[in-house]
Amino acid sequence: MTAQFFAPVAAPQHPRSAFADRHIGPSPDDQARMLAAIGFSGIEALADAAVPAAIRTSRPLALPPALSETAALDRLRELASRNTVLTSMIGLGYHGTITPGVVMRNVLENPGWYTAYTPYQPEISQGRLEALLNFQTVVGDLTGLPVANASMLDEGTAAAEAMALAHRVSKRKEPGTFLVDADTLPQTIEVVRTRAVPLGIEVVTADLSGGLPDGDFFGVLLQYPGASGAVRDLEPVIAQAHERGAKAVVAADLLALTLLRPPAEAGADIAVGSAQRFGVPFGFGGPHAGYMAVGEGIQRQLPGRLVGVSVDADGATAYRLALQTREQHIRREKATSNICTAQVLLAVMASMYAVYHGPEGLAAIAQRTHRRAAEIAAGLRAGGVEIVHDAFFDTVLARVPGRAAEVVAAARERGVNLRPAGADHVGIACDETTLPEHVAAVLEAFGASAAEDVPESFPDALRRESPYLTHPVFHAHRSETAMLRYLRRLQDKDIALDRSMIPLGSCTMKLNATAEMEPVTWPEFANIHPFAPVDQAAGYVELIGELEGFLAEITGYAQVSVQPNAGSQGELAGLLAIRGYHASRGEEHRDVCLIPSSAHGTNAASAVMAGMRVVVVKCDEGGNVALDDLHAKIGKHGDRLAAIMVTYPSTHGVFEETITDVCAAVHEAGGQVYVDGANLNALVGLARPGEFGSDVSHLNLHKTFCIPHGGGGPGVGPIGVREHLAPFLPNHPLREEAGPASGVGPISAAPWGSAGILPISWAYIAMMGPDGLRAATEGAIVGANYLAARLAPHYPILYTGRNGLVAHECIADLRKITKDTGITAEDVAKRLIDYGFHAPTLSFPVAGTLMIEPTESEDLAELDRFCDAMIEIRREVQRVADGGYDREDNPLKNAPHTAGCLVSDDWKHAYTREEAAYPVPSLRENKYWPPVRRIDQAYGDPRDAAGRGMSAPQMPELPPELAAAVQRAAMPDFDRWHQMIR
Repeated sequence: MTAQFFAPVAAPQHPRSAFADRHIGPSPDDQARMLAAIGFSGIEALADAAVPAAIRTSRPLALPPALSETAALDRLRELASRNTVLTSMIGLGYHGTITPGVVMRNVLENPGWYTAYTPYQPEISQGRLEALLNFQTVVGDLTGLPVANASMLDEGTAAAEAMALAHRVSKRKEPGTFLVDADTLPQTIEVVRTRAVPLGIEVVTADLSGGLPDGDFFGVLLQYPGASGAVRDLEPVIAQAHERGAKAVVAADLLALTLLRPPAEAGADIAVGSAQRFGVPFGFGGPHAGYMAVGEGIQRQLPGRLVGVSVDADGATAYRLALQTREQHIRREKATSNICTAQVLLAVMASMYAVYHGPEGLAAIAQRTHRRAAEIAAGLRAGGVEIVHDAFFDTVLARVPGRAAEVVAAARERGVNLRPAGADHVGIACDETTLPEHVAAVLEAFGASAAEDVPESFPDALRRESPYLTHPVFHAHRSETAMLRYLRRLQDKDIALDRSMIPLGSCTMKLNATAEMEPVTWPEFANIHPFAPVDQAAGYVELIGELEGFLAEITGYAQVSVQPNAGSQGELAGLLAIRGYHASRGEEHRDVCLIPSSAHGTNAASAVMAGMRVVVVKCDEGGNVALDDLHAKIGKHGDRLAAIMVTYPSTHGVFEETITDVCAAVHEAGGQVYVDGANLNALVGLARPGEFGSDVSHLNLHKTFCIPHGGGGPGVGPIGVREHLAPFLPNHPLREEAGPASGVGPISAAPWGSAGILPISWAYIAMMGPDGLRAATEGAIVGANYLAARLAPHYPILYTGRNGLVAHECIADLRKITKDTGITAEDVAKRLIDYGFHAPTLSFPVAGTLMIEPTESEDLAELDRFCDAMIEIRREVQRVADGGYDREDNPLKNAPHTAGCLVSDDWKHAYTREEAAYPVPSLRENKYWPPVRRIDQAYGDPRDAAGRGMSAPQMPELPPELAAAVQRAAMPDFDRWHQMIR
């Protein structure tokens, strides 16, 4: 998509009214003080000293001048007005839904939820973790399978992950064949194909309505209900699959499962799908929470994140991420998936939709949805139109020989989008938003009218009999007041950016401005179906084209694709582009990917998913790529060298001086250079990867370009490529505009990935303008070096680059402190909670360290507050060293301290309660109280020597008589959590 940038609008005259001045926290005077502390007289001098001249760009950013917030929102309203919002009855996995107002306002539009980070520090993430456990419960109950994860990226990629899982548990050495029912969603089929090719797996599609074809295969994928709307009994096909030693994967509609027999009862081994219709708007395709649930015996192989139940230091129930396969980057080249995230914000919304409606409400919505579809089918039959399937849930497939286009056009004239299925068939999908007038409009488009007799249209044998959502949480919040207070109670347990800075290295937790967020919920952006006629999405297409153009200009690449809906998916897309490029040149044998030992683990995992062999390149004592080892590895693998993946600035937080030499060496050997864009926050406006030697990069829009992290998702990971790789960008089977015909196939289920949140990054770039973007980068470098300068006398800074400077982050080394005192980096991280802070990145990329990134958005007062906390903690460490605190019983080892433990009559510590709770006076005015003590991170994991399993979650507070009654009914459903990761 080629961009034509919008016409410039006059920038505000008063400099303090510029958006950049509000985005960048420190004032000019504050920055001058920070620079003086670092030892520089100006920002340009610092940038010249820190950033190697070899990578500096020779031209400024050619972007339109900065818009004010008002002008940017006016421009976005203009783009939104070019989208036409009709009633979408297209289906294909995307359905209209009504987001409860209490969920819209208090989750999606609430920075307490959308600015939170991944729950790696569970003590300050208990609210999010409980919401995700609710999500897992919804999925587990509705599918009937015992273990579900905390969400996947979308339905298509979940199905691809299920294919890989089925192959893994089959223990077959050869790639083998994966069988897919022809009635599966077309985008899912193609995503599965894209993922199968580099793994050598053959994907075969067949009509499985009559049983399995001949042949050997390790897995079968079935859609329930089918893409055509058909509802079939899957049990006979699944039984046949099991007889042949294959695993059965069922892609199931969660709303349909409130009425239909769940996949587990048909024998399914794995269930996947989307929770989109549980209160999450279309958003032109995303973001939405996919899901995966698995049966007994394969829980340990489940990809993605899994929330489990542990205990804290006082023995109280507490939630945490279970140490399963949840973090594939830990496994690096041994990874079986490259998933490193989830769709947390959307999973929270879906879970709260279920909490709000409860099982009765969900069933009522499903019954009403089916009733509308049945009314359409009955009216069409009465009007002489053939209905292809007698049994359906929400989707009717009508046969109209030669008239499909005519009917679809007639419906469009009446404000309804239907799905043409070839020249002879039309698909009509009903949902929660379908009203009687929509039914009438559809019937009119066919030349039919309402029927008097409207029978139900799915077999009695497939009616659901088993209970679901029996846990009290799905019964206790029926009024909006109760729901509001439940959401607030969970929110108050967490630390998000609305409460304090989150100084996570490599994660760039910066301001997510309200003006950037506001357009996301506008109906013209939120309510567009991803497969609506493209002329109805003209504003979206223009916005996406402009954003891709912005990103190409910023990075120095020829083209950008925004389809990848996470950084890990961007990595995979980039590597597949490289793979496709080599294949086009007859060099399919190039399969070696060099990865420095300092790289983020998803790099190695993505290389494995792309069918490449990972060869690790050593780093020197300064954290830089060791050139001698690089040349040795190139010499050994040169003929098979496909690529190198490097992060720049490095994961160690420095600008490596030799990056251009690394690029040149790889190119000379015939390989391609992949620069991981995770740390682009230190490059924008100063350097362009596409100019200093890179061929492809993924960008984290949820880092550098201000899409909020949402508690661990959503994300967007677009890729930029040089001209020779452009033919191998992702494309899509249902949208030729989404990518080149020669592309590698779809990376995500939706043509433009998580398009619904792209207005955020568009607004950020438009409001910052070229000068503001460069100033943000410089501000990030100033902030990181200021923190390094203040903390260096107390904590050694592990790596520095030229002139002793860092890039956008710094690493505090606690290893000697640990050796001398027994106080670990984790102890410091947990003690920071008592000071009201989320910890920096713990023990990555080096064990025993804290990686700190201030970003440009934190003002000097907040930076100093953090530094003061770290310095005071160092004094506490020194008291341990001096004997003033016991080495085992001290505020650091016992952190964090809850209000409950402080008021306990059983206070036996040598230090005072005041030292525990108020280590600095300012906390008396603004104190965050953690909901739990330090959580046992091994409880229930296989490495737990006691072999303990996870305990069931505690029941919510209800009247004793009601709690007892509900608990008796509900607790058997939660027995599975005891066995979650054994």
